[in-house]
Amino acid sequence: MSWPFYRRSAVAEAGAMELRINLHSQSFEPLHELQQWQCQLHVEGHSNHAAESVFIGRVRATAADGTSLQALELEHYPGMTEQQLERLALDCCHRHRVNSCLVQHRIGRVLPGEAIVLVAIGADRRGPAQRCCQELLEALKHDAPFWKREWRADGSSEWLSGNTPL
Repeated sequence: MSWPFYRRSAVAEAGAMELRINLHSQSFEPLHELQQWQCQLHVEGHSNHAAESVFIGRVRATAADGTSLQALELEHYPGMTEQQLERLALDCCHRHRVNSCLVQHRIGRVLPGEAIVLVAIGADRRGPAQRCCQELLEALKHDAPFWKREWRADGSSEWLSGNTPL
């Protein structure tokens, strides 16, 4: 199940910028989400970008201490999280003047190998698409209000206080 669909059109300098943000409490298939987004943009007449940059992040099989990871748990504050994700995405998208942005993010218990984040950026050129995607990923990693707990195979868990290196 995914949290209520969150969609916002925002005005960018070169016209309308399409933004879609969705939080998933169950596993999702990133390529399926990407295809749906591309089809919807096309149907709505917003598929005027010549370049796309896409990133899919998955949960690692090892915890920060090197032990086997059973699951990663992501907690969030409903309402506040969506607003912060929108703010981060809009800031990056306006700065790089891109046409469209898709952010799909997991919450709850995520197993190793499952997708945790999908970011897709549509732009007129590859440079802005790639730079925006990279910057937004770093913003999500460092500034999005998610609290992460690693669950180990022995049943122990630990809340993470830092972020993994780039």
